[in-house]
Amino acid sequence: MRRAASRAHPVVLAERLELDSRADLRIREITAVVKRVLPRGAVRNTLHGVPLGHPAHAPLTDLPIGAYSSAVLLDFLPGTQRASKALIFAGLAASAPTAVTGWADWSALHREQQRVGLAHAATQGAASVLFGASLLARVRGRTATGKILSLAGLGTLAAGAYLGGHLAFRMAAGANHAPSAAHLVPLGWHDLCALDELPDGWPVHRALGYIDLFVLRQGDRVHVLADACAHLAGPLHQGRITAVDGQTCVMCPWHGSVFRVTDGSVVDGPATARQTAFDTRVEEDGRVQVRPI
Repeated sequence: MRRAASRAHPVVLAERLELDSRADLRIREITAVVKRVLPRGAVRNTLHGVPLGHPAHAPLTDLPIGAYSSAVLLDFLPGTQRASKALIFAGLAASAPTAVTGWADWSALHREQQRVGLAHAATQGAASVLFGASLLARVRGRTATGKILSLAGLGTLAAGAYLGGHLAFRMAAGANHAPSAAHLVPLGWHDLCALDELPDGWPVHRALGYIDLFVLRQGDRVHVLADACAHLAGPLHQGRITAVDGQTCVMCPWHGSVFRVTDGSVVDGPATARQTAFDTRVEEDGRVQVRPI
C-alpha cells in the first residue's frame, strides 16, 4: 500500500515525465515551429525577459492564476456573479502573453525539461479551455455549470502549476546557472596562469580553485568570465567569439546566448542574467592575475 502511494506521489509522476521519450519527435517539431515564428532578435529577447534581467514568464503566470483563483473564491459568495465573470475574462486575456513567453523559454530548454514543459503547457492550456467554457456557460445563464467548470479548471491549473514548479525548482529551468562567484573567492588578486600560455583570440578554460573560468586573451588584455552559461550552464570556453556593435562577445555553444566579454552583460538571450566577470591584470613577469569584481 505504501509502495503504491509512493509511485503516485506527484514528484514521482513528474520525474517519469522527464524520462518519457515518446513525445520527443513532437517536441522537435514544435521547437522548430516556435523558433521559426519567434526568430532571434529584440522580440524574442523581450519574451525571454532579457530587458528585465530575469525571465518574463514566471511573473506573468501570477496574473491568470490570481484571476482564476479569485473567481472560484467569489463563486462561494452571494452576489458576485459579475465579478467572477470579469475575473475569468481577465485570466483568459492574461493567459495569452503568459503562454507566448512560456513557449519562447521552452524552445531553449534541454530535452528532459522540454518533456515536462510540454505537459505543463498542455495542462495549463486545458485549464484555460475549462475557464473559457465556464465563462461561456455563465454568459448563457448556466451559472451552476459555469461554477463546476471553474472548479475543474482550478484543479487542472493547480496540476499544471505543480509541473511548472517542478520545472523551475527541481530542474532549474529559468534559474541563473552562473551566480556571483565573488563570495567563493577570497578578496584580492590571485594568480591564474602565465600570459604566454593563453592563445591570442581563442577562448580557453582555466580554474581558479574549484571555479571554472572562461578566459580570452586579446593581445596584452585578458578577459575572464564564469565559464558556466547563466542560461543552462553551457561551457562558454567552447563557444564562438563574435563581434556585436564593435564589442567582442562570446556565444554559448548550447543555446546561443551572447555575452560581452568585458563585463559579462547579456547581448542576446535566452539567458537573462549576466555572467560573473573578473578584473584582470598582467604582472611584469607575465603572470595573469584575477579578482572578483
